[in-house]
Amino acid sequence: MTTVVIGAGIIGTAIAYELQKRGRQVVLLDRGEVGGGASYGNMASIAVTEFMPASRPSIWKQIPGWMLDPEGPVRVRPGYMPKLIPWFARFVAASRPSRLRQIEAEGAALCKRVYDDLLPLLKETGLEGELTAEGCLSLYTDEAELSADRDHIEILDRFDFPYRRLTGAEARELEPELSKDIGIAVLFPENRSLRDPFRLVNGLAQRFTALGGDIRRGDVTGLDRSDRITAVRLAGGEPVLADEVVICAGAHSGLLSGMLGEPMPLETERGYHTQIMSPGISMRHSIIWPARAFMVTPTAGGIRVGGTVEMAGLDAAPDYRRSKITVRRAQTALPKLRCEDFTEWMGHRPAFPDTVPVMSASAKVPGVYYATGHGHLGVTYAATTARLMGDLITGRAPPVDMRPYRIDRF
Repeated sequence: MTTVVIGAGIIGTAIAYELQKRGRQVVLLDRGEVGGGASYGNMASIAVTEFMPASRPSIWKQIPGWMLDPEGPVRVRPGYMPKLIPWFARFVAASRPSRLRQIEAEGAALCKRVYDDLLPLLKETGLEGELTAEGCLSLYTDEAELSADRDHIEILDRFDFPYRRLTGAEARELEPELSKDIGIAVLFPENRSLRDPFRLVNGLAQRFTALGGDIRRGDVTGLDRSDRITAVRLAGGEPVLADEVVICAGAHSGLLSGMLGEPMPLETERGYHTQIMSPGISMRHSIIWPARAFMVTPTAGGIRVGGTVEMAGLDAAPDYRRSKITVRRAQTALPKLRCEDFTEWMGHRPAFPDTVPVMSASAKVPGVYYATGHGHLGVTYAATTARLMGDLITGRAPPVDMRPYRIDRF
C-alpha cells in the first residue's frame, strides 16, 4: 500500500517516518527541500506550556490597538483585511467561555503527551542530542506585568504543568546577560529547546529513507479520485499513484483541501526571525517577554530572535522591518546582544481560528487524511501528531480522543 505524504516539514516528515516504520510504502513529497519552510525558521522550542487559546479575550481585545501600532506584535496589512474578516469572525466566536475551556483541554491533551512521544522518537532515530536540557524563562519587569499574564499561569495550574517563579536576581544567576530591569521571571522547565530544528528534520528524513522511504520534489496541481483517492498530479511530471494521501503542507494545506471540495478556514500567521551568528553573548535558556512580544533561543549555532505575527496571506513580499523590531526589543532584555553576521527569515505558520490543529480523516474523500494547523506548535506537536496519525491511518485506537481535531468541526 502506497501512502503519499504531502509536505516535508517536521509534521510531514515525522508522519512519513512513522508510517514507513509501520509497514506502509511512503512517498514524502514537497515542492521544496525537506524542512525548508516553517520547520527551518521556527523558534526551536518544545513549548508544552504554550497551548493557551489565542482567542482568549485578554488577547483579541488588544488586537485593534496592535493593528494601529506599526510596531505592534500583530500586524495586518491593510489590503488583506477584507480577506481576513471571515477568519477573524470565527476567531472571536472561539472566545466564548465554554469554547475556551474546550480549546484549553484539547491543547493540554496534546501537550501532556509530548515527551511520551518525542523522547522515544529521538532515541530510536539516534537524534537525542538535538534536544537540550534547559527550559525557558518568561520575563517580567514587575508585578503588574506578571499580573497581566496571569491567565497563562492560571491555565498551567489548572492542567498541572510545572513552573517556578524566580526573582530577577535568580533569573540572572541562570542567564547572566539579562538586564537588571527584569524584576521577576517564571521558569518553564519542560519548555526545552532544539539545537537545530532544520538539522532535526533532515536527520529524521535520513532515517525515513534508510527504512525504504522515498522523498520526491514536485508541485502538486491536482488530486485524482474515483470512489477514493487514486493519485497526486504534479506539474511537469508523472502522477504519483496513491492508495492514501496525507495532507500536511502547513499553510498551503487549504489549497490542497480545496481541490477536494473540502475547504478549511486556514490562514497563515507569517512569522519572522533573525538568526545572529555573532551575538557577542552566550545563552543556555530560551527567553520570552510576554509584554514585549518576542522570544530568543540559542539554536543553529547562534542566537535566534523572533516573535511577531503578520497577517498578509501567502503571496505578499516579506517586510523585514518586523525582524528589526524584535531584535531591538530583545536588546532591552539582553543589553550586550549584538546583531552581527545575521540573516533574516520569513515563513508561514498554519493557523486555524480556534488555534486547534486538524488531525483527521477527510469527511469527503476516502483515503485522504489531514494533519495541519499546528500554528506555533508544529515542532512541539510533531512526534505526537505522527503517533496519532499513525494510529488513525493504520486502524489502531489512538490514545487521545480525536474528535476535537476532526476536519468537519468548523
